[in-house]
Amino acid sequence: MPESQNIEYKSNWRDEYLKWICGFANASGGNLYIGIDDNGSIAGIDNYNELLEQLPNKFRDVLGVYAEVNLQSEKGKHYLEITVPRYDVPISMRGKYYVRTGSTLQELKGPALNEFILKRTGKTWDDIPEPRASINDIDESTTKQFLKDARIVKRIIVEDDISIPDLLEKLRLFEDGQLKRAAIVLFGKDPGKFYPNMALKIGKFGETDTDLKFHEVVEGNLIQIKEQIGEILNAKFFIHPVDFVGMQRVERDEYPVSAVREMILNALVHRNYMGAPTQIRFYDKHFSIWNDGGLPEGITEADLKKIHRSIPRNPLIADTCFKAGYIDSWGRGTIKIIEACKDIGLPEPVLKEEQGGFLSKIFKASEEAQRKYVKSKEEKGPLSVLREKYGRNTGEIREKYGRNAEEIVAWMFQEPGITIPDIAKEINKSESTVEKTIKQLRQAGIVERVGSTKAGHWKVKL
Repeated sequence: MPESQNIEYKSNWRDEYLKWICGFANASGGNLYIGIDDNGSIAGIDNYNELLEQLPNKFRDVLGVYAEVNLQSEKGKHYLEITVPRYDVPISMRGKYYVRTGSTLQELKGPALNEFILKRTGKTWDDIPEPRASINDIDESTTKQFLKDARIVKRIIVEDDISIPDLLEKLRLFEDGQLKRAAIVLFGKDPGKFYPNMALKIGKFGETDTDLKFHEVVEGNLIQIKEQIGEILNAKFFIHPVDFVGMQRVERDEYPVSAVREMILNALVHRNYMGAPTQIRFYDKHFSIWNDGGLPEGITEADLKKIHRSIPRNPLIADTCFKAGYIDSWGRGTIKIIEACKDIGLPEPVLKEEQGGFLSKIFKASEEAQRKYVKSKEEKGPLSVLREKYGRNTGEIREKYGRNAEEIVAWMFQEPGITIPDIAKEINKSESTVEKTIKQLRQAGIVERVGSTKAGHWKVKL
């Protein structure tokens, strides 16, 4: 059996291996085998009687833990199996904290240590009150933006004239007259005053990491950054402007909007706000986002490729973003990124832990792959494309507003700049019929016109 998250082999006992016992206790428990080499072959030990007597006392005196020490033998060779349970309280070894991650042992320091201790005591970083802040540190315009977004998705019911304290209390961000850290991150006027690394950095690079062409820094609270970042990326980084509100377009040599949006939101919501700033990097052939803070305990990189449990680092921040419709709460974010890349023929994205944080990276498709994708979509037609992407939602449109409505939405989805006369021509209906149906769709919030009649475009919200 190979070494893993819960298994470690050592040929002989050394007191430094108390770190491994500590690491197992602070993770999900595990087994340390003494007398088995790194390849899993039994080497055997001679001093097993001595260790059987000494080790339980060392675990108790140095670490304050109890671990079973059992003698095992195979083909005349003896080895020890040390079974370490998971402890719900933080375990330290002479003032230092270790944790088992994958098949490696890591010492916890700084923000990572603070986060670990908070979790072991039943709290999360964003749930801690911020004594330096008052209700005057909350930005009213951001709360209004949140309420506007929340009314669209209808995941929270609030009065139109709700006060800021009442709203924050309803979101569990305000308690006993004190703002929680999550309130500052989400709605703060100047969150950087409290948490200096709130900012998000964006850089355009050449062929290497040292070849920085230009960069931008986005500051503000989470909701402000979410709003600003699309404008900055469109103005200075993307070749073709894209819509970040939910409409997905295929652009030659660019990236799927839904994947980019999901990557950004994941980084903003799930980052360690006491760690390094979030970084977005643009290269000629790929685009990546790195945020401080690794995967939650119990979730592996392999799990990201399938439906997995949602274990947010910042539950209050995540819940508020869910209520506004920015994210979902079903562990589907990484699946959306993978599927969005697959949909337009891009290579599989990179989703992995790196340098104490999490990295998501997507690649540009070759021109040939893009041509094949566009051709396949054209052959299928807009209605097939829409049903393929939003099957159940388009079925509801068809049932409630008729087939004309579904076809209109399909053409708007595929060609956002399409005009009403062109739609009428494509679906073989009169312009008045198309206008009447579009009015219904706009009232229902399914489509929206952005910009003027001549220069604007349609936005589909499914």
